[in-house]
Amino acid sequence: MRSDPRRWLSVRPEGLYCAAGDFYIDPMRPVDTAVVTHGHADHARAGHGRVLATAATLAIMESRFGAGCWGMSQAVAYGEEVSIGGATVSLAPAGHVLGSAQAVVTHDGSRVVISGDYKRRRDPTCDLFEPVPCDVFVTEATFALPVFRHPDDASEIAKLLASLETFPDRPHLVGAYALGKAQRVICLLREAGYDRPLYLHGALEKLCTLYEGHGVGMGSLEPVGDRKKDLKGEIVLCPPGALNDRWARGFGDPVTAMASGWMRVRQRARQRNVELPLILSDHADWDELTSTLHDVGAPEVWITHGREEALQHYAQSAGFEAEALSLVGFEEGEDG
Repeated sequence: MRSDPRRWLSVRPEGLYCAAGDFYIDPMRPVDTAVVTHGHADHARAGHGRVLATAATLAIMESRFGAGCWGMSQAVAYGEEVSIGGATVSLAPAGHVLGSAQAVVTHDGSRVVISGDYKRRRDPTCDLFEPVPCDVFVTEATFALPVFRHPDDASEIAKLLASLETFPDRPHLVGAYALGKAQRVICLLREAGYDRPLYLHGALEKLCTLYEGHGVGMGSLEPVGDRKKDLKGEIVLCPPGALNDRWARGFGDPVTAMASGWMRVRQRARQRNVELPLILSDHADWDELTSTLHDVGAPEVWITHGREEALQHYAQSAGFEAEALSLVGFEEGEDG
């Protein structure tokens, strides 16, 4: 007889807690044992006694937080099973960023899958999401409104290249989150046939180097340095926050672009003074979220960090038991 996951999986101030193994999944505060799904800062924090994650996620955490940011670490390959107390944990690809994973937790005959952040479309920088059958599916809901239907990636990259052709005397500054989005934009540009050097804000260089060390080829990348006045007609990638600061003003009259699922909302683009919105998201859109519920086939769905109410309503109308977990600490960030 299967156990009720509510008896051993619960929400605490630190995050989602598994009593069967005495560990947390993506805790927001330092804990003794943490299973971390990926390296974004609203899921990966420093200070844990022990961290289990993919090798790439551990490398990202060390790059971002520094050596010694945890007590012990254990690299877990996709599909590898690890016993933690009375629970068994494995990781499955989430398709979000390099090394991202779903946490698969099994105890007393019941299996729960915690999605972390995920998307369903192909990404040249990371492994494709794999649906894992389970009893309870804990899903993110960042873009869980029907208005969020992300366009084809290639069409958004084509918009960038068309603008470059239209305005050959203006540099194109592309705001892209440092972990995942920047590397994906670079690889999509290469797949579209763009073989000229791409120029990087200093904040992007370390993680691009890390990606290349994990086998993600990105072609010629150059630091911007003091060459801002010489980059007319070139593509420059930077953190989203740099688009409106003093750093960007040094380029003269740039075309400002931003790669994010939030660029579907025109008001957000206007607020950020974005001239060229690029709707490129590392999260599942409405159609991907709803189809994933059916692909996974879990009779029970727990929904967290996002538009919980809309997805809960859809899930219930489709015959799933559904509830909102309302975990604290997850941010509606620029990694959209």
